[in-house]
Amino acid sequence: MTESATTSSVEAQLESSLLKIGIPPRPVILDRIGAEMRKDEPDFNQLASVIAADVALSASLISITNSPYFGFRGRVNSPREALMVLGLNVASKAIAGIVMRQAFPKSPQLERFWDASARIARLSGWLAQRVTKGTLRADDAYTYGLFRDCGIPILLSRFPGYFDILTEANHEASRCFTAVEETTLPTHHAAVGYMLAQSWWLPDETILSIRHHHDAEILDTPSIPPTLSSRYLIAVSQLAEHLLQQHTGLSLTQEWIKLGPACLRLLKLNEEDVALLLSEAAPILDTED
Repeated sequence: MTESATTSSVEAQLESSLLKIGIPPRPVILDRIGAEMRKDEPDFNQLASVIAADVALSASLISITNSPYFGFRGRVNSPREALMVLGLNVASKAIAGIVMRQAFPKSPQLERFWDASARIARLSGWLAQRVTKGTLRADDAYTYGLFRDCGIPILLSRFPGYFDILTEANHEASRCFTAVEETTLPTHHAAVGYMLAQSWWLPDETILSIRHHHDAEILDTPSIPPTLSSRYLIAVSQLAEHLLQQHTGLSLTQEWIKLGPACLRLLKLNEEDVALLLSEAAPILDTED
C-alpha cells in the first residue's frame, strides 16, 4: 500500500470514529443560506421569513448585528435588515454560532461554557480590529471564538468522564492539551471541533484554526500550514481567553504559559501592551448576552 493510500485509510478511520461520537448535523437554515448564496439574485425576503419564524434566532441575529464588537455601525430592527447589513457570508457564520448552542441540551455546566465562549468571541472580534492591522476581519475572529472549542460540549455529552479529563488538561503545565485528552480518549476536542466545522461548511481558515489551536509550533513556524490568517485567528483568540481569565480570575488554565509567548511574537505585542488591552477591554468583558 502506498503512503498516500495509507494516509487516506487512517483519515477515513478517524472520520468514521468521530462521526460515531455524535457530531450535530448541519442545521437546515445553513443549507438554505448556502443555496441562496449560490444564486445570482439571493432572496433576502424568503430567508428573513425563515429566520423570523425562530424568535430566539431572530433576536440573536439582530443583537449581533447591532453589537459594536462585530464591527458594524447603526441599528437594525429586523432579520431582513440584519441580512442586508451583514451580507449572506457573514450572516451564515453568525447564524452558525447561534444555532450551535441550540444543538446541545441545556445544563449549568454548558451554560458556563457558552458564556465563556461568547465573551471570548466578542473580545476576539474587538482584538481583530485593535491589534491585527487589517489582517483579520472582526466577524471572522468573532465566529472563530464561538467555534474554537466546540468539540468540548460534544465530548462532554458523549463521555461521562470527560469533565475530569478536561480538568487535568487545563492544569497541565507542559504537555499539549490535546495530548492529555488522547491518553484516555480515542480523539480530542480539537479534532472533533474540526469535523463539526467541516460538516457545517465553515471557512477553511476557521476549520484549520480549530484543528491546530493548541499547537504552539504552528504559531512560530510560517512554513507549516495553516495559513497566516489561521495563525492570527489562533493567537487573537488565545489572547482573548487570557484577558478574560485575568479579568475574572476564573477558569484559569496553563494555555497562556504554553502558547502566550508565541502569540505575542506573532501579534508583535509585549506584556505592557497586554496590560493596556486588559484595561481597555473591561466593558466588553463585562457585557452579558
